[in-house]
Formats: sequence, C-alpha cells, structure tokens
Amino acid sequence: MGNGALLLLCAAVAVGAAVPVQSAINAQMASAQGHPLYGALTNTAVASLALASLVFALRLPAPNLRAASSLPWWTWSGGFIGAAFVFGALFVAPKIGAAAFAAATIFGTVAASLLIDHYGLFEFPVRTVTLTRLAGISLVFLGVGLLQGARA
Repeated sequence: MGNGALLLLCAAVAVGAAVPVQSAINAQMASAQGHPLYGALTNTAVASLALASLVFALRLPAPNLRAASSLPWWTWSGGFIGAAFVFGALFVAPKIGAAAFAAATIFGTVAASLLIDHYGLFEFPVRTVTLTRLAGISLVFLGVGLLQGARA
C-alpha cells in the first residue's frame, strides 16, 4: 500500500471516529434546545456555514447550476439522506450506545453497498454478490448483535 493510499485510509478512520463524537454532541444540542430536530438543524446549519466559508476561502468558481439541474432527480436526495443520518444519529445513538449505533450503521452501509455493487446502481460497476461477500456482511451483522447484546 502506497503512502497516498495509507493517508486516505487514515483519513477515513478519522472521519469514522468522528461519527460517535458528532452524535453525542448533536444529542446534547438537541436536549438543550428541546427537540432532536433542532439539534439536527443546528448541525446542518453550522456544516453549511463551514462549507460556504471553505468555498469562499478557496475562491472556488461559481457552481454550474445548469449542469446540476439536468441531473436525475435522485442526485438531489443526498441532502435529505444526510439530514436523516444526522437526525438518526443524534436520536438513536444515545439510546443504543455509540458502539452498537456505529456497528448498525456500518451493517446498513455494507448491505446497501452490496446491492449497489450487485446491480450496478448509480453508475457503479457491477460486482456480483458472492458467498465470500455474504460471509463478510454476516460477520458485520454478528458484530452488531454482539455489541447490542452486551448491553445489560
């Protein structure tokens, strides 16, 4: 593995490690504001401001809205999916625990990814589901059960 790939892998681990921290912080914000949706709204508002600041700091050219408007309808669903994840994380993680939440979201990610690969959805190359891949997702599912079952 080259240095570039190792650096990207480390960045992915760091982003993953930030997820339970973000869930905990957002849950506290939601509690203070009186409803989980306010925590999610605060999170996405601050995220939007941070991204807008980066766009201005990097002096990026204006986006090509004409090209974006010609994309299929489902390409616009990413924001809804992100909002659902933020809300789900801040609402569910404190109830089932950070480790069980992380494992469950990883299982959901892997399951959806297997379907996307198998059918070549969203212009991904087709990678058929094999027994080895099914064994991998079964182990992730077992991990979810073990982490959730450990709750006493």
